[in-house]
Amino acid sequence: MASLYKSKIGPHVPQAMTELIGSRGVDVIRRVGVDEVRRVVADVLCGINLRDSTELLTRRRVSMLNAATLVLFLRGVEASKNFVEELPQIAIDGLKTRTSKQEQWLLQWFIGLTTKGVQNILRDSKTALDQYRVEFVRTQGDIVNRCTKEFGPIAGTIQLGGGKQVPVSWDVLLSLFCTIGSQTLAIRGSEKSTYGKLFERLVLGSVLQVLGFEHVLYPPKKTTGVFWLSSRLETRESDATLLCKPGKAVRFDIGFIGRGNPEISKDKVSRFERQVEIDGQKYFCATFVIVDRIGERSKLVEQAKAINGTIIQMSMSYWPRMLAEQLLEKTGYRSPLVAIPDKRIEDEIRTRAGKVKIESLVEATSALIEQEKDEGSGLLGESKGTYSAVTDSGLAGT
Repeated sequence: MASLYKSKIGPHVPQAMTELIGSRGVDVIRRVGVDEVRRVVADVLCGINLRDSTELLTRRRVSMLNAATLVLFLRGVEASKNFVEELPQIAIDGLKTRTSKQEQWLLQWFIGLTTKGVQNILRDSKTALDQYRVEFVRTQGDIVNRCTKEFGPIAGTIQLGGGKQVPVSWDVLLSLFCTIGSQTLAIRGSEKSTYGKLFERLVLGSVLQVLGFEHVLYPPKKTTGVFWLSSRLETRESDATLLCKPGKAVRFDIGFIGRGNPEISKDKVSRFERQVEIDGQKYFCATFVIVDRIGERSKLVEQAKAINGTIIQMSMSYWPRMLAEQLLEKTGYRSPLVAIPDKRIEDEIRTRAGKVKIESLVEATSALIEQEKDEGSGLLGESKGTYSAVTDSGLAGT
């Protein structure tokens, strides 16, 4: 614990909080288990929305972190009656020093920020932290006075386990609420990004194995029936590259993109070259973009066809068979899934998904996610993609 926290909050942080803050792909797998991950992947392959499967996992993590934050505050106030008053300065001092990512996140939350808030509000400037603290303390004081006037003073105590009776007040509660608000925004944003990045590759790798292809590392030793995850060929990256047979390749891009983001899908479908060179051999390369769904009036499918690209929607029931049919048309590869009738297709997909080498996909995917985090981390730590601001009430919000 001491190695992770250098500021004065260290002694008050529950061990469970440290374990819950990390949101790497391997942490997700560890928390939910390989069997649960395999079940979620199988559900997505059968057309079930990924968010339906991950929302309960996210809610569980957020609730446990909120509870751990309450414990942290109770421990802090028990140790020092001035804990809440001193907290903003503790946070600012800690953010100016080199601390662990876990501590950076916590310190940001104490003053109503996430890393995105640091980027947007402070413009990644550590020198702006002192002025921000002054305004934050002033605003919090105004809110305390307003709440006391509007609702009356709060008096009482909370006892944690066999500890002392800890007094609570508007100061304590509003500081706690501010921290929890920022924490929830950050975790939900991070969780959405983590689950999306993790399951995008797991779903893609799984569906290609379900269709009969073998997952390998790049560069491949075989040129038929193999694929690898994430690569840059020529000038563009792809989420997976598939070699159907000599001279025939397919590059895949996948994203849980809804109908509200058609322009993203259009960019994806037009990004790849039609011919690439792999290990000195030329391949005709088809483009497949797998998305959650697109709007009914969208012209994206027709636009994709015009440039020899194909869009597959995961919202369609048994979309892996549709993918198999398109692969047959584009490359001549015939997957066993093509001939499976409707009444048997779900059982067949789930049976095949149960045989996927999910552990190797998890290992490969986790390494890719960590690499991307290292390349895209913000000034004060947290992975980009979360959003927070401090409103005129001093509470974190969007």
